Amino acid sequence: MNVLEKLPGMTDEALGNLHANAERLEQAGSAAQRASAAGLLPAIKAELAGRQAAKQERAAEARRKASEARATRKTRATAAAAE
Repeated sequence: MNVLEKLPGMTDEALGNLHANAERLEQAGSAAQRASAAGLLPAIKAELAGRQAAKQERAAEARRKASEARATRKTRATAAAAE
């Protein structure tokens, strides 16, 4: 299994470390390291972006649910006060 196949299963911390190392090697590594890093960086960045988008979507969904719950409680409280 190569590194590209492992990206989806990596923890956020491990992926962040891999990203930092790949960027460092792309700038200061040997020719082989620079080539390898240049090949990995697009996939690493895509994985990071996908995770960020998923995190933002989960946060937005949590805010929507909380807002709906507050609205439901307010409606019930208003109905109970009217009785």
